[in-house]
Amino acid sequence: MSKRARKLLPGLAAFAVAAALAGGPMPALADAEGVVRFATLPKPGPGFPEGIAADAAGNIYVSTFDFSTANAVHVFAPDGRLQTSLSLPAGSAALGLEFDAAGALYVADFANGNVLQYTPPFNAGSLPERTFAVCGGVGAGCGLNALAFDAAGSLYVSDSFGGNVFRIELPGGAVSTFVADEMLKPGSHGFPPFGANGLAFDALGTNLYVANTADDRILKVNVATKNVTTFAESINGADGIAFDAAGRLWVAANQGDEVVALNDQGRIVERRGSFDGIDRRGAPRGLLFPASLVFSRDSLYVTNLALPLTPAAGDEPEEDVTTFTVSRLPLGSSRTR
Repeated sequence: MSKRARKLLPGLAAFAVAAALAGGPMPALADAEGVVRFATLPKPGPGFPEGIAADAAGNIYVSTFDFSTANAVHVFAPDGRLQTSLSLPAGSAALGLEFDAAGALYVADFANGNVLQYTPPFNAGSLPERTFAVCGGVGAGCGLNALAFDAAGSLYVSDSFGGNVFRIELPGGAVSTFVADEMLKPGSHGFPPFGANGLAFDALGTNLYVANTADDRILKVNVATKNVTTFAESINGADGIAFDAAGRLWVAANQGDEVVALNDQGRIVERRGSFDGIDRRGAPRGLLFPASLVFSRDSLYVTNLALPLTPAAGDEPEEDVTTFTVSRLPLGSSRTR
């Protein structure tokens, strides 16, 4: 049984196959409804791009979530060309990425329950300068996922299994539980089975918004009281989230193969993207399991995780993906920050 309803567009004309080498820039092809293929992950190498971040120069950083090989953080130039790849410690599976004000890169290591800090300049020999032990990792029932900084420079990381959001006070590194709530857990019947996921503070910093993927919800945590309420419902696989300059909250709907924008009442006011099949190189056209998103230079960049999750064979197009991609959605300067 398919895990989602898909909007496959029949009768698509054949399109030009990219001539660039794997890892090089892809041509600016509009894959679906204005979704542009920005970059491909290098081969050989890990697949399943998940986390994403952008630096001040417009470079795009993408983490991989592959359990068949060593993972990495790839760095793409603004034109989509692969610049370098950062190594991750053995056994790491990276999800969320975030930069601090000084340009240091933080990586959520889902597998081991750590947050890793890399400091510039970044290159193939870069190793974590600091490791913050947050929880015991997957073996201890903790799945670190997304990252967000508050205005004071403290770092927050979601725990998709335990229903927690942890806080790391920087620069010291003290770790504490910011909030723990049943509403942040995945429950026993949700799909995909991840609770607290994407994180984003509002412009005033008074509320922390949290995606609960399994419940298809966006939750709102009052920073002062830690009270958790529902902000929006029925977003199919709510994953990565980010605010734009107009105060709209953009959400990667990983089971809807789209991204949506919510107004301050939690109402969907814009939808972008769709899935239009797999091309002859094994790459998704449009969005397929969009996981994380980031604004940079008037565009929204989205990772196509394309991760098969069901045990059955033949029921998911993700099974056919052999070339992994990052998408770009041009939005205009009024929509980004």
